[in-house]
Amino acid sequence: MKRLLAALLCLIAAPAASECRQALALGLDVSGSVDSQEYRLQLDGLAAALQQAEVAQMILSNSAASVRLAVFEWSETGHQRVILDWAEVRSSRDLDRISALLNNTRRSAAPQGTAVGSAMLFGAQLLSRQPDCWKRTLDLSGDGKHNLGPHPRDAKRALQFAGITINGLVVGADDPKHGDKRYVQAGELSAYYKAWVILGPNAFVEVALGFEAYEDAMIRKLIRELGGLILSEAGKTARP
Repeated sequence: MKRLLAALLCLIAAPAASECRQALALGLDVSGSVDSQEYRLQLDGLAAALQQAEVAQMILSNSAASVRLAVFEWSETGHQRVILDWAEVRSSRDLDRISALLNNTRRSAAPQGTAVGSAMLFGAQLLSRQPDCWKRTLDLSGDGKHNLGPHPRDAKRALQFAGITINGLVVGADDPKHGDKRYVQAGELSAYYKAWVILGPNAFVEVALGFEAYEDAMIRKLIRELGGLILSEAGKTARP
């Protein structure tokens, strides 16, 4: 009897599991076109973006319904490395731990190719593990078009009823000597992602003009994604 009473008391005292308002999987391009310096700009840029005041405030804005994050790297078909498996973010300490993990992650050997379609399918598979989240979003960063594996067009078609959103962050040419060509290249890659990669209502593409601009582009993208969800929640609350 005492054991049963103790068990009941534990159940009563245990905090209720929080709801999940958004599952956000971030896929980072580590194909052959990304050198060691660009790799660090990408990882450290994401770590800093998560600590940016407005981004952090949005992530932590609803303690009853948290944001869950996962981060993975991708290159060729069959090569995806999960850096951060699903983590619930409920406090600034959680954000600190995630940013520290990203800052301390070192590059592993990766094949040279760029399998955008495979990255889309892998990210969707990750998101399928979070079926209870109100919104499930894949953020795919990349600096080039697909050259291996399933075409993004086919991956997009296969995922059209998966109930997920796919947004893109494209990184244009990062050599200042290219001049106006940088904008042309970034524009071409942005159009490619708009046509074949992004998926779902209000899906969009953010542009970074070189990896040096990656952090700022990531901040803009996260604010747009998280802000849209907050506005949606506010609209629901305002209804009679």
